[in-house]
Amino acid sequence: MRIHKSGEDYLEAILVIRNEKGNVRSLDVAQHLGVTKPSVSNAVKILREGGMIEMDDTKRITLTEAGEEIARKVYERHMLLTKWFTSIGVSADTAEEDACKIEHDLSSETFDKLKDYFTEN
Repeated sequence: MRIHKSGEDYLEAILVIRNEKGNVRSLDVAQHLGVTKPSVSNAVKILREGGMIEMDDTKRITLTEAGEEIARKVYERHMLLTKWFTSIGVSADTAEEDACKIEHDLSSETFDKLKDYFTEN
């Protein structure tokens, strides 16, 4: 299944919320992303059908192995880009916003080089 940028954002949000709260529900995702509950319901349906997430009888959302892998990849990119932008003087809010925009489109080669640079310095 090919995941679009918005799907990656939902998976990343689920990962972040899970790490903060332990449990994830649709309302948590809506609040985190600043979207409506119907938008989350639609995304949850698509991600569940794609095998990226599961939802139990209590409506708790969990990442599948495939969903976890994508979420971690996007989150790692987000964190590294945010760190890079703030290290060159970009404000924290702008760094967060710009990282969200770039994390999806950055090539693996460029990301790996940035990662290597930060590991070395």
